Amino acid sequence: MHNITIKRIEATIVDLPTIRPHHLSMAVMMKQSMVIIRIICSDDIEGIGEATTIGGISYADEFPEGIKLAIDTYFTPLLVGQNPTQINSLMKMLDKNISGNNFAKSGIETALLDAQGKRLNVPIATLFGGSISTQLPVLWTLASGDTQKDIDEAKKLIAENKHNTFKLKIGRKDPNVDVAHVSAIKQALGENYKVTVDVNQAWSEQVAKKQIQKLQDAGVDLIEQPLVKTNFEGLARLTEYFEVPIMADEAAGTVSDAFKLAKIHAANVFALKIAKSGGLTNIARQAAIAQGAGISLYGGTMLEGSIGTLASAHLFSTLPNLDWGTELFGPLLLTDDIVKKSIVYQNNTLEIPEGPGLGVELDMNQVEKYKRK
Repeated sequence: MHNITIKRIEATIVDLPTIRPHHLSMAVMMKQSMVIIRIICSDDIEGIGEATTIGGISYADEFPEGIKLAIDTYFTPLLVGQNPTQINSLMKMLDKNISGNNFAKSGIETALLDAQGKRLNVPIATLFGGSISTQLPVLWTLASGDTQKDIDEAKKLIAENKHNTFKLKIGRKDPNVDVAHVSAIKQALGENYKVTVDVNQAWSEQVAKKQIQKLQDAGVDLIEQPLVKTNFEGLARLTEYFEVPIMADEAAGTVSDAFKLAKIHAANVFALKIAKSGGLTNIARQAAIAQGAGISLYGGTMLEGSIGTLASAHLFSTLPNLDWGTELFGPLLLTDDIVKKSIVYQNNTLEIPEGPGLGVELDMNQVEKYKRK
């Protein structure tokens, strides 16, 4: 393996329509734009990865067009000619030469890991010690914005045995309106089904304290990122004050963030996202910090397609404290796919496919159909 080199890297923007408008506190999504990365090596192994943001540039400071430009202009010259099997060394080199750009780095690392899994004929999870389970619980986000529509959608999914935990994105409307919306849905579904809320940093600490009390009284099961991501101390105060678990999402972006949050116990749960942390290896490091601090884990998503979703799933499947399951439903939100065999979702879970690397193969006809012209 010493003589293997990276021959070329291709980054393509793909736009896939969503099944319905998807309401977030910062944007309304009508499509998902993904940067699909292909790393072609001299041993004829090709690794694939994905770098995906939410709502263009509204969620983070990276965006599809910029990710592609960064990969083409800065990542590729550094990587071409290097040995793709030396993944830790390559990621260290990227961190030394390229500031930030964690979404792009995550997609690159995924492609390198996919290639190495194929080279060794093992799944990516095996490269991290192996899966505890090849099936992961997956919740569904109710994001129509209409209370009765959300209730009907949840009950239909329950009846079809597809999901038994539901998440609501709030923060765009008046807090009282949002909380009434969530409380009505929790009441309609009952205590046998979990309902969580993601405030997406929309509340001040004073508003959060008032509204979380109402949500706790209504039986809501988990509160995600109520405050701006930089207010670690405020999260710590809320975590100490309330019985309902508080989850850090945007605040738990990096390994350093995870350490600082754990040190002051600023959350009961960490939401893990490979994109915001810069890849799977960094998520494993964050998970270790959480485990040492007695903090539970939740497998988050940037609403990636099948490639990014499976990258996350492989790593999440190796974690012993994934107490809150995952929200890896991104492919279900899309009207079509760009891989030859779509992920199987059934019995409230995602099934990680067998096979080396990610376990999926790009359908280049579909990539051509949906790529940004």
